[in-house]
Amino acid sequence: MEEKTMLSEDGRIVRVDNPWCSFYIDTELAPALDESRCGKWMFYFNDIEFAEEVCRKAALGMVVAECKHSSFESVIENGRGVACFYLNLDDVEAHRRVVAFMLEHGLVRKTKSGKLYNIGLSWMTRHGRENMEPVSRHESR
Repeated sequence: MEEKTMLSEDGRIVRVDNPWCSFYIDTELAPALDESRCGKWMFYFNDIEFAEEVCRKAALGMVVAECKHSSFESVIENGRGVACFYLNLDDVEAHRRVVAFMLEHGLVRKTKSGKLYNIGLSWMTRHGRENMEPVSRHESR
């Protein structure tokens, strides 16, 4: 069963909850996401309230057209959750917005020496297989 909540006064940004995930959707921008070239930036969390706040900010701040995080029940069951920011792979400006947002909100882990980890970007291939590679490998594409 899904529950839909409006997050913006104009109804443009909605939150859709189901037993597994909560989606934050910009109803005007999300239709432009193309399944054949859609990817996601991810971060893992233990604090569901933190994930809710980050996803709400990303959606309301027009950082992404769509994002999601694991449900409360899922986090309790698995001990942690995952959040995803969706964008088209060839949308360079969207990547810049998402990466800047992730850095601003401390979503990219750091090593003991303070360097940022080289996090992966995930996307679906034509055959439905999910791939993850460090972003640096995508820069030349």
